[in-house]
Amino acid sequence: MVSQILIRVDKELKSKFQRLSRTEQKSVNQKVRELMEDYVKDHSMETAMRNLWDEVGQSLKEKGYKASDVNKKIKEVRTGR
Repeated sequence: MVSQILIRVDKELKSKFQRLSRTEQKSVNQKVRELMEDYVKDHSMETAMRNLWDEVGQSLKEKGYKASDVNKKIKEVRTGR
């Protein structure tokens, strides 16, 4: 289902945005949709969690831990050791 959004922007900003959109051979609507989709994707919970796990993984690698070390610790915690 398609929905509309009405926004108010400065005339100069609108003009510059139209020009820039044309340089990409896109309509203003196409470019705004693209920007909105990118924003939502970049700020989604899934993306945030993936980035967090990437940071944790990188930190563990930098400290010399291996995947087997992580698996061993998980088993220890789960068994109460």
